[in-house]
Amino acid sequence: MNIIATLNSFANLGATWVMWVLVALSVVGLAIVIERSVVYACSRDDLPRLQRQLHAALDSGEVDVARHKLDESPSYEARIASAALGSTGADSAAERVAGAASLARLEMERNLAFLGTVGNNAPFVGLLGTVIGIVRAFHALNANTGQVSAGLMAEIGEALTATAIGLLVALPAVAFFNLFQRVIRVRLSRAEALCHEIIAHLKTQDRPSPA
Repeated sequence: MNIIATLNSFANLGATWVMWVLVALSVVGLAIVIERSVVYACSRDDLPRLQRQLHAALDSGEVDVARHKLDESPSYEARIASAALGSTGADSAAERVAGAASLARLEMERNLAFLGTVGNNAPFVGLLGTVIGIVRAFHALNANTGQVSAGLMAEIGEALTATAIGLLVALPAVAFFNLFQRVIRVRLSRAEALCHEIIAHLKTQDRPSPA
């Protein structure tokens, strides 16, 4: 089959379907943004207060109180720190923390790959619509023997609209993707601070008592 004829047949479909694809991608992306925002908001806690309570409980030897404080917290940071508190030594605590942090990162990053993909590729999808619109504009120009017509201007307008929609879909997706990645990095850093508190306590327990 002639490739040019195939491409022309494809172009005859118009750029409207490309714009509907972009609209669908934006709706799914918006749903992910709302869902992730709710998840992050519901898992927030006053980490400085929790760290002070944890430090006080461990200094007084009240490990059960410290564990209860961590279990009460809805945060990912407390969940990771709880893995360290359940260890018998500093070395095993570090390994458990690494495993818990990896699982927490996977949970916090759920569906973010879609946002990143949309942010990177939506402009190219819009560009496809632009190319289709330009091809149809040339067809309209040829049909009118080189005369500018309303149909020609409509095709050009549709082509430019596809590019604009692609950019409008991509920019928020990239912005929220970067924001959520920043939130995840901050959460993991705070979890590391809590874990250092617990590992420091475990190291004091591992030291042999003076004769």
